[in-house]
Amino acid sequence: MEYILITAAKNEEKYIGNTLWSVSIQTRPPKKWIIVSDGSTDQTNDIVSEYSKKHPFIQLIKRQADSGRNFGSQVAAINFGYSLIKDLKLDLIGNLDADVSFGPDYFETVMNNFSSNPRLGLSGGWIQEEKNGVFQDRPFNSMKSVPHAVQLFRRECFEKIEGYHPMPYGGSDTLAEIMVRMNGWEVKPMRELKVAHLKPTNSAEGLIRAAWRQGQMDRSMGTHPVFEIARIARRIPERPFGIYALTRFCSFVSAILLGKKPSVTEQLLRFLRKEQVLALFPFRR
Repeated sequence: MEYILITAAKNEEKYIGNTLWSVSIQTRPPKKWIIVSDGSTDQTNDIVSEYSKKHPFIQLIKRQADSGRNFGSQVAAINFGYSLIKDLKLDLIGNLDADVSFGPDYFETVMNNFSSNPRLGLSGGWIQEEKNGVFQDRPFNSMKSVPHAVQLFRRECFEKIEGYHPMPYGGSDTLAEIMVRMNGWEVKPMRELKVAHLKPTNSAEGLIRAAWRQGQMDRSMGTHPVFEIARIARRIPERPFGIYALTRFCSFVSAILLGKKPSVTEQLLRFLRKEQVLALFPFRR
């Protein structure tokens, strides 16, 4: 098996060196690694350029992007990276964030997972984040979901869903997972394969702003209201005192009251809500 990686990076000078090191020491290195610098203005490009001199499989692409945090721009950067390598002979396509690190046998282990399961469409490692000086499993990890930071697709599956699709409030990785399952492929993370996420989740935009955006995202994805209540309830115990959960729920309700419609197809909406109802009421199977 051979795989390629695509990374959309914007001003990641603080973290990308760790990611570059992690990939450079892999027991099974990628056939190609396209790093799309999405309008970086810091030292990101210089750091990547230095690594590319020692590792020919690394290719830096500089791309002008919109200012600020733009999820559509990130998706465009990833899809642009794929357009550059789509003619290569390969088996797996990976999206890799520029703020993660992992062990030297990471990709070899994931590849073995694909080799042993021909129905596996999407896999990847298990995210950990630092808390009190120690890296711990992220509390909202799920055995039904592969984090955006380390999503590795079987090529046939990736092309079937036509890659990532931009969403107005983010969530293109979640949409991709749903489409993978809807097309009959399996989505399975590897809990034993730890990945250090060096930049804390939501740190780029702040807790409250992230919670509000994610409530809007849930509505744009077509999340069933009852499922949303159950999901939010699980996060109420999180500090600071359930503020994140309350803000996300208020955002979701406001989107409904304002008449905002889901941004997905009717087919995907029905599939997702059926999944969510079965998750809440498994006896209905």
